[in-house]
Amino acid sequence: MFSRRSHVDRQPNAIALAIERVRADGLVGGGHAATGPLLDLTLSNPTQAKIAYPEQRILGALGRRAALLYEPDPLGHSLAREALAADWQKRGLPISADRIALCSSTSEAYTFLFKLLCDPGDELLVPRPSYPLFEHLARFDDVRLRAYRLAYDGAWHIDFDSLERARTARTRGVIVVSPNNPTGSYLKREELERLARLGLPIVSDEVFSSYPLGAERGRVESALEADDCLVFALNGLSKLAGLPQLKLAWTTLGGPAALVDEAISRLELMLDAYLSPATPVQLALPELLACGAQVRAAIKERAHGNLRKLRAMLDDSPASVLDVEGGWYAVVRPPATRPEQEWVLALLELDRVLVQPGFFYDFETEPVLVLSLLTPEAEFSEGVRRLRARLE
Repeated sequence: MFSRRSHVDRQPNAIALAIERVRADGLVGGGHAATGPLLDLTLSNPTQAKIAYPEQRILGALGRRAALLYEPDPLGHSLAREALAADWQKRGLPISADRIALCSSTSEAYTFLFKLLCDPGDELLVPRPSYPLFEHLARFDDVRLRAYRLAYDGAWHIDFDSLERARTARTRGVIVVSPNNPTGSYLKREELERLARLGLPIVSDEVFSSYPLGAERGRVESALEADDCLVFALNGLSKLAGLPQLKLAWTTLGGPAALVDEAISRLELMLDAYLSPATPVQLALPELLACGAQVRAAIKERAHGNLRKLRAMLDDSPASVLDVEGGWYAVVRPPATRPEQEWVLALLELDRVLVQPGFFYDFETEPVLVLSLLTPEAEFSEGVRRLRARLE
């Protein structure tokens, strides 16, 4: 009765079951002294992270009288796209408003790009490790994913040999995430040049690009710096302004004019069939972008502070903090004295600390633990203190 693409194994894994138990009965095993609420070091929702928002400005921006009028445009309201074009100009990239397409989320943007670039059974190259959402989105569009490695040798970089091995006759594009979630590694200029020479469209997820955590190290501002191949750069209010609930994202196109024109024409036809972004948030976008500067500053301060604490608190411990350049996640490598899932379950059930296992992101070696730097400072510090105690 139902499609194969909609079939997903919905059985909860051991970690999900343990979270339910801990939250339900306040489990503290092994005689450990940990008490109180679960310390969630996986928090990714900025609206629940005790970040200060300019509430009145945001609410006022959404209350424009013009929002009562419906004037649909497949690519999005011109006022919103012009605001985004002006923002690109400030960042040194001369992007015109007619090269920007709005939708409700970057997840939705991916589905449009999958439809634009791929027929059923075609393939896209994706980084590993990376965010697991790609697998679900690709399956829903009958697109196959082939992984290329992000290698680590003290810093993260693209393994181009693995990328070439992953490429087949059915490869229709390459996805990059800059900075990557969760490794925090930015795309470098040399890497962008090599990707452009592949002759494939580049889909560049840049939602965390405004959250640098380290030195510049030759990173690109955007994959749109490549002007000799077709590029789709994705971003949205969710990360840029810390407003995931307002559901507005955009795809910016760059590259050879003929390819961009054809791509935007085809995208416009698809977007016209959905018309998904709400008018109030489109009209509010100029003000929301301005508000976003305050929110980003608060998130960056939180992420920088927590990263400093993490490095200091795990210094001389049995674990190491891997290099991170941007975003709001950190990767910790504990000793290989037990399997990764056992580390996560021990922290959860004995210490009431929730972290993510590396296998959620397809790390090629274990054990790896992923922590959110967005977590409120006091909760983060106490969670890392318990982590260090468990390590020792």
